Amino acid sequence: MNISSSSYRLVAGLLAIVFGSAGVGVCRGAPPRLKVSPDHRFLVTEKGQPFFYLGDTAWELFHRLNEEESRKYLTNRAEKGFTVIQAVVLAELDGLRTPNANGDIPLKENDPTRPVEAYFQHVDRVVDQAAELGLYIGMLPTWGDKWISNQGGDGPVIFNVKNARAYGEFLGKRYRNSPIIWILGGDRSLKKDEHLAIIRAMAEGLQAGDGGNHLMTFHPRGGENSANLFHQDKWLDFNMVQSGHGQLNTPNYKFALNNRALTPVKPTLDGEPRYEDHPVNWRPDQGWFDEWDVRQAAYWSMLAGACGHTYGDHNIWQMWQPGRRPISSARTAWQTALDHPGAFQMGHLRRLFESRPWQLLEPDQELIVGDAGSGAYHVRAARASDGSFAFVYTPMGKPVTIDLAHLTEHALTAHWFDPRLGKASSISTISRAEQQTFTPPSQGRGNDWILVLDEQSRQFSAPGSSPLLK
Repeated sequence: MNISSSSYRLVAGLLAIVFGSAGVGVCRGAPPRLKVSPDHRFLVTEKGQPFFYLGDTAWELFHRLNEEESRKYLTNRAEKGFTVIQAVVLAELDGLRTPNANGDIPLKENDPTRPVEAYFQHVDRVVDQAAELGLYIGMLPTWGDKWISNQGGDGPVIFNVKNARAYGEFLGKRYRNSPIIWILGGDRSLKKDEHLAIIRAMAEGLQAGDGGNHLMTFHPRGGENSANLFHQDKWLDFNMVQSGHGQLNTPNYKFALNNRALTPVKPTLDGEPRYEDHPVNWRPDQGWFDEWDVRQAAYWSMLAGACGHTYGDHNIWQMWQPGRRPISSARTAWQTALDHPGAFQMGHLRRLFESRPWQLLEPDQELIVGDAGSGAYHVRAARASDGSFAFVYTPMGKPVTIDLAHLTEHALTAHWFDPRLGKASSISTISRAEQQTFTPPSQGRGNDWILVLDEQSRQFSAPGSSPLLK
């Protein structure tokens, strides 16, 4: 039952014909402001509606795509159920000297206090396109190679404390009323006090410019965690980790569990896990991450207490196409990569969570009787704080024995949710015993399943059947 990429696209296409864009639709009109929930565990709209952060990494969006291409990309992501697009203003791939698709560079003489209006008008238009589709831009003011040297990237280093604050204030004022989430950092480790000071100065400038209208976080280097540097900073509204693109089965759930235990309490998410179609450990001879790796990272993190998740495709972040130098063995044109299976399946993830009051979920490994397994077999479980439902993720289809005493009612309904196709199949209505073993429909790599247990009296809809919240 390990579905190939070509077979998946065929099935997904047929489903789209029957149900219409996987039942998602496109939200028209600017989305509402966001804030942290009262319990500080997840994000909500200004009206208090839970917000599922489903990000996509499109780092080179402003730099490499023209307006027509941007609309194609953004429409595709909105239709698939993404909510946040992570993109960089001063881009990584020679973003200061190589012009954007319109022939404009961002700064005069690489001076952060002298922005080129034509370049930022293009950024404005892309932000507006996203807003029309109901998408937030997770905006990185700059990639990290512009404020730190000797860690790779094209640079040059142009930021100091003074001009970082000025540049932050410029961006804050410009996008004060736009649907933005500020993401500082840019994939670099902070080794000196000067680097910390630059980030804090830019954050101060952004807040001065936008009046505190937007949430703010920090995108760290691979294997690192914003909480290790800035957790006590008041400007950091939620934590972001980058579990990265190194080894198979990286246990990214450990980041979420670590951050969940910190005080003050702040939401957390994996802002850059293993990318689909990325060579494992940057070495094609070691294989390529596929849609199963993408799903594994997403469900592991979400069931460890994350407030959302970011998907990435190796070809899309760099907007690679034939004729461009591929970074780290990129091999698929971005236009084709838009419909890689993992991108569809992130919409299934969001739809599953939004079919239940997912903001009540808390990690609960005590649901699992016996060893939860390690490596690719590691099983993760989460239970609603009121005991009304639980999710258990078994990445290799390993049977799981559950202690049903953790759920509050005697009558329970059980489903298997297929994260490949977003479909649920009923197991049975069961009477709560002390323990019960559940065996997924298939086993092995690529055959991951989510066990959904519900209190019967709640009469929840079938897992994953609810339309996505707009």
